[in-house]
Amino acid sequence: MRLLAGLREVDRRLSQRLAAWTAPGVHRTLSAVEECAESTKLWCSAAVVMAWGGGWRGRRAAAAGLAALTVAQLVSNGLCKQLADRPRPPKEWIPHDEVEDRPDSSSFPSGHTAAAAAFTAAVWPTWPVAGMACAVPAAMVAIERVQSGAHYPSDVVAGAAIGLAAARLVRHSLRLALRRAMITHRQPQRHHAAKVSRRGLKQLRPR
Repeated sequence: MRLLAGLREVDRRLSQRLAAWTAPGVHRTLSAVEECAESTKLWCSAAVVMAWGGGWRGRRAAAAGLAALTVAQLVSNGLCKQLADRPRPPKEWIPHDEVEDRPDSSSFPSGHTAAAAAFTAAVWPTWPVAGMACAVPAAMVAIERVQSGAHYPSDVVAGAAIGLAAARLVRHSLRLALRRAMITHRQPQRHHAAKVSRRGLKQLRPR
C-alpha cells in the first residue's frame, strides 16, 4: 500500500510539473509530433521511407518495426486497456484546455508510447542511424502524453516496457525463423552431396 501511495504521488508531481510546462514553441512541437503519431501514421510513414530508400537493410528494419508495433498495439490497446480500467489524470492537475481533448478509454497503458518504443527498438539493431532518428520523436510522444494530461507517467513507463518487450519478441522470432530457413536450405544440399559421394565410391570400386 505504501508503495502504491508513493507511485501515485510521483505520478501527480510529474504530471503537474509537465502540464505546467507552457513554453509556446515546445507545446506546439509536442502537439504536432503527437498528431503525426496518431493512429501510427508517423511510424508507418517512416517504414515506407526506410523500405524505399534503405535497400535490403531498410526493408528488414521496416518489417521488424511494423511487426513489433503491431504486437505492442495488440497487447496495450487490445489486452491491457480492456483489463485495466484506470481513469485519466484529474482535470484539475492540467492547467490548459488540451485536457478536454482526450479519449475515454482506460489510461493504462499508453498505446502511443508502446507503438513508438516498439518501432524504434525493433529498427535500431538492424539500422542504428534510423533507430536514433526514430528515438527523438518517440521520446517526444512519451513526454506529450503526460504534458497533455492524457496519461500518468506510470502509463507511459508501462507503454514503453510493452514496446521494448514486443521489439525483443519480434527480433527473437525473426532470428529463429532465419535460422530454421537456413537449416532447411542446407539439408537438400547435404543430401545431394551425400548422393554424389556414394556414386563416386561405387565407380571407384573394382569390378
